[in-house]
Amino acid sequence: MIAFAALGVSVIGGAVHGAFHRNSPIFGRALGKIDSDRKVVALTFDDGPNPDATPVILDTLAEKGVRATFFILGSHAERWPELVRRISHEGHQIGNHGYFHQRLHFKSPFYVSRDIRLGLRAIRRAGAPAPRYFRAPHGFRSPWTSSIASSYGERTVGWSLGVWDSDRPGVEEIVRRTLEGVSPGSIVLLHDGDGNNPDGDRMQTAAALPHIIDRLKNEGYEFATLPTE
Repeated sequence: MIAFAALGVSVIGGAVHGAFHRNSPIFGRALGKIDSDRKVVALTFDDGPNPDATPVILDTLAEKGVRATFFILGSHAERWPELVRRISHEGHQIGNHGYFHQRLHFKSPFYVSRDIRLGLRAIRRAGAPAPRYFRAPHGFRSPWTSSIASSYGERTVGWSLGVWDSDRPGVEEIVRRTLEGVSPGSIVLLHDGDGNNPDGDRMQTAAALPHIIDRLKNEGYEFATLPTE
């Protein structure tokens, strides 16, 4: 009985880790770090586009000569397709963040497939190429999420450092959390939009970005996009 109980606890623990940890390999591998010996960091932005924050972020990236990855929410792409096109035309990577921004860990295969497919369709209809990456909202996945994403040609991506900029803790705090948490190979999660509110305020992140880039450059970091393989 003890052995069966221990096995049950182990199975449940594994399922919980697979569902809730954004980089867990249990439900399929997720890219959580850039494999490099150099001081490189990848900036990624979720939940956009947003009519206020996204243009400012793009202006900063252009001024600083930095490429980033934007995980676009399909419902927002339908509202602001011109921003999706701008992201693509300015050389940034585009990832799929689904359409509805719902946690996927308890969703059926049908729901997950529909969410990813509609997100992909919205990105394509906005005039951008089909995304090669997928990030689940909040990083939560069901056992079939990554395999379904893969069937659409999208590699599942987690992150190394989340700074909770979505809580709007202040520009200085966003900068501090990023600089203190970053390490070589980090995939940094930031937000240029609000998954629950198309008009949500992400201007703190936009204001923090030039300071983050300048400070990281001063520390010898280079900026990378996500690997294609």
